Amino acid sequence: MSRLAAPKANSTAARSAEVFRMSRLARKMGAGLLLFVSLGMSGCALLDKPSRPLVYDFGPGLLAGPQGSSTAAWPMVALPAVEAATALESTAVLYRLVYADAQQLLPYAQARWSMAPAQLVGQRLRETLGQRRTVFNPGDGSISGATPTLVVRVELEEFSQLFESPGRSVGLVRMRATVVQAMAAGDKLLGQRSFVAQRPAPTADAPGGVRALTAATNAAVEDLEQWLTQLR
Repeated sequence: MSRLAAPKANSTAARSAEVFRMSRLARKMGAGLLLFVSLGMSGCALLDKPSRPLVYDFGPGLLAGPQGSSTAAWPMVALPAVEAATALESTAVLYRLVYADAQQLLPYAQARWSMAPAQLVGQRLRETLGQRRTVFNPGDGSISGATPTLVVRVELEEFSQLFESPGRSVGLVRMRATVVQAMAAGDKLLGQRSFVAQRPAPTADAPGGVRALTAATNAAVEDLEQWLTQLR
């Protein structure tokens, strides 16, 4: 009787082992499926999360004023807002592929200026000219009654990163300045001049273009300031 019962016992054990194996397999598949779903959801979250453009400006500017300088020895200057072409009214960091189509302005998708280029240039002008003279807005109420000796009007004509080849580019700034002397009988034209400056970009991308345009702006503003001292 015991010999007849042995196969039945073996069959039961085999079925139990098979059930146990299938249970473990199901648990593993369930864990794998859960991990797959979790990774998929996190991946979707990363894809759905919008990336914000990097924002640039010209840096902190002067950290300390020039030693021993006095604004009293130089004529006051009225500096209206810098004007610019329509293409330069946005905060986009622009570039041109000169080797492909120099007449097309293209914006970087993930780079922006903190304000429009004309405002950045006006801010740097004010900082630089203010080292030697008093600079103010023409309609500033705090100085009502004061007559500026010079009025400096600036128009920004070009402000872009120029790619001469895929791996080589420069920052190009071109602006035109008109200086008049404010007089009771009317403004007297003292001079008009264009200023062009370009500086090489350290890298062929938006950060490199920003650095090159900052350096070119500083150079153009310094040239304008030197010219202005000759007109005082």
